Amino acid sequence: MRSILAITIGDVAGIGPEVVLKALSRREVYDICRPVVVGDPRALERDIGLVDGVEEVKVAGSVEEAEFRHGCVDVLVPYEVRSWPLPRGKVHPEAGYAAVEFVKEAVRLALLGKVGGVVTAPLNKEALRSAGLPYPGHTELLAELTGAKVYRMMLVGGGLKVVHVTTHSSVREACDMITEGRVLDTIRLSVEWAARVGISGPRIGVLGLNPHAGEDGLFGREEREAIGPALRKARHEGWDVYGPLPPDTAFWRAKEGEFDILVAMLHDHGHIPLKLLAFHECVNITLGLPIVRTSVGHGTAFDIAGQGRASPESLLKAIKWAALMAES
Repeated sequence: MRSILAITIGDVAGIGPEVVLKALSRREVYDICRPVVVGDPRALERDIGLVDGVEEVKVAGSVEEAEFRHGCVDVLVPYEVRSWPLPRGKVHPEAGYAAVEFVKEAVRLALLGKVGGVVTAPLNKEALRSAGLPYPGHTELLAELTGAKVYRMMLVGGGLKVVHVTTHSSVREACDMITEGRVLDTIRLSVEWAARVGISGPRIGVLGLNPHAGEDGLFGREEREAIGPALRKARHEGWDVYGPLPPDTAFWRAKEGEFDILVAMLHDHGHIPLKLLAFHECVNITLGLPIVRTSVGHGTAFDIAGQGRASPESLLKAIKWAALMAES
């Protein structure tokens, strides 16, 4: 039977409600999963006129009450936004608070086994901060909610799969976070994810931190002191790893089919090339959680909220990846 997926609407002032409706207007989504939305139904009703193919937004009291019928969007309502309607395209603490409440409910359902996975629309980091919430993004919130201690962000798109050793830290702090243990854990999570989605014996390219991957110590010590030792231990485990690789050429090599997965040391090392190739279609997958979680690879796009211009392609891809992982 097709897995049930909980899809959160993200920040109600952004494009989240619109892209959720657009994705669920596609019959193909219902062919691969049973989607139930988690959010404030008023945000969806406000955007329903922007979308063809959705006739009704229906509140469900529980997952068991959802109909999973194309044309009718089932919504679970763990929290209703106060002072509705909130203006589109503006940071508001209530929108930030609500977005977190939607995620909490989706994760709760996943941990209880009521849904097979969680797919998230974008939240806004400034709105979270204005609400007094300490999370720099979904990844850290999800780790707290699930009790995960070792977790990583993966981006998939444009023929690339990139797992990040560090993410939401300043570059100065991130450099200090590049340790042998952290790199090795990232490789391990990559291997485990590959097995889950049917990639046997993945070829993993591990990027260096410094220009030319340090040029044998000429441009930095991290490759010698942290990345190289992690690679040696990974090979001892029997994993097919390569590196440290100069980041400026590794992505071309992966695109040509030499590697199945790349491990990037820094947020922008991985994000920039992948979003250049697949900005509207890239997917964020969290590795190391006890639940399946995927997300869009874009933000709240306040500048186009409510205009009917938002693309649902990233969310569609996120749903497809979640459906695949939930079945594995």
